[in-house]
Amino acid sequence: MFERFTQGARATVTGAVTHAERAGARSVTEEHLLLSLLDRPGGRSAFALTALGLTDRRSSLETACAEARRRGGLTKADADALAGIGVDVDAIVARVEDAHGEGVLGGDRGNRRRWPGRRGFTGGAKRILEKSLRIALGRGDRFIGEEHILLALTAHPGTVADVLADHGATYTTVERALYGAGGAGEAKAG
Repeated sequence: MFERFTQGARATVTGAVTHAERAGARSVTEEHLLLSLLDRPGGRSAFALTALGLTDRRSSLETACAEARRRGGLTKADADALAGIGVDVDAIVARVEDAHGEGVLGGDRGNRRRWPGRRGFTGGAKRILEKSLRIALGRGDRFIGEEHILLALTAHPGTVADVLADHGATYTTVERALYGAGGAGEAKAG
């Protein structure tokens, strides 16, 4: 699959590895892919991210991702659903952190030894890359570009998709920013 990646998509993947290394993470996650896309100037994904105002709200995106990571990966929708049945996720997280240390639910590896060599990708990050292939094929493209990775991040349920949606970047809005009104409603690879 990697041979189908454009130069920009390859740079996005290697940038995600760099973000994981800087964070001391054991694996590359969907969040690292998003941060790498936000770093990339030019290209279709940068155009869409700018058009949707996300490049100007990078710190807000990072904060929202950090909050979700702190909750152990629970999305805002998950936390709201639990609140609906009387479970206060923030109170639980606070109690766990009081007992075991700050960031323990988020898998904070900051004070642990770094893993030498290559970092693997989490199952979620792998699914994003696989979904980017399906999206590209569904659009009739013979390549996988950074725009396909961005679309995959919005289409795959999870924390990053929720954070993006909370910031106005859904599959539909990103597709419209990338391809115009004619691109909306075309094959959404599932």
